[in-house]
Amino acid sequence: MFGGDRLSRLGAFSPQFPDADALHKGLAHWNHYRLSPEAPSADWRHAIARERLMKEVEGEFIEAFRAHVAPLVETVPQEAEAFVSWFEALKDHGPGQWDPLFDWLQDAASLEDIKWFLTQEAAGEAGFDDLVALTQVKIPDRAKLELARNYWDEMGRGSAKGMHGPMLSRTTATLGLTPTIDTTLWQSLCLANTMTAFATTRRYAWHSVGALGVVELTAPGRVTCVDAGLKRVGVSPEARKYFALHAHLDVEHSKAWNTEALLPLVAEDPMRARYIAEGAVMRLICGEQCFETYRAHLWAHARPLVYAAE
Repeated sequence: MFGGDRLSRLGAFSPQFPDADALHKGLAHWNHYRLSPEAPSADWRHAIARERLMKEVEGEFIEAFRAHVAPLVETVPQEAEAFVSWFEALKDHGPGQWDPLFDWLQDAASLEDIKWFLTQEAAGEAGFDDLVALTQVKIPDRAKLELARNYWDEMGRGSAKGMHGPMLSRTTATLGLTPTIDTTLWQSLCLANTMTAFATTRRYAWHSVGALGVVELTAPGRVTCVDAGLKRVGVSPEARKYFALHAHLDVEHSKAWNTEALLPLVAEDPMRARYIAEGAVMRLICGEQCFETYRAHLWAHARPLVYAAE
């Protein structure tokens, strides 16, 4: 819909980052730096100057992206129940849904193919738990409680072994994956940068609610395919646990998110519907461009005709 080349031009506004690859690697390194705990430093003024520059770059990108998706959300319903129905329909009709990449990963990809795919995905992982925690700051109580419940699940309900982030890290370690920013496609970094911008910038708080909610809505089918593909090539149940868990848990998370977060937020202020919708569609477009780029790489030499894109 809006993937690949068109989206790559959205960031071509900055002399510091003249193309999409430079832009998103620059933002990814900055996000890694600024979100990492550190001790006080004597050069804190320099850090503030860098922060201002990068937040301007980030803001220019996000605003260009918002303008890009405006035609897709201009008729979004503002009545709460109608909006939730519109939102739930993104599962079937949103950008990137039912991409043939995932049937191929399930049925035909080699272990090395799946490992390459997971390396890209892991490098672009922004950390759902942290994004939820950042998003919930000062939002209304009913939605805040739902995000808190979601976060508690992400935290393994208090058990270190059940924490979702480390569970994914154990998968990448078991498979011998070494994801790094500089070896990752910009499309994957763009997804993480967009999600991070939403969660860390209060003017995009409703965008973040929409983007996180649409992940819960659309992820189960994809992670089911990845889990099945890993099982087919002989990966152990323990190493597949992250994907098997989310194939089922995210279904319930999505229902609760839509009922306990989206519905009351839009009922309280119908203007939020537009921003939640923008966040959701922008997140789906980021996924769509990732899937297109992954297929181009993985199918470059032997593209299976049975899964050819329309």
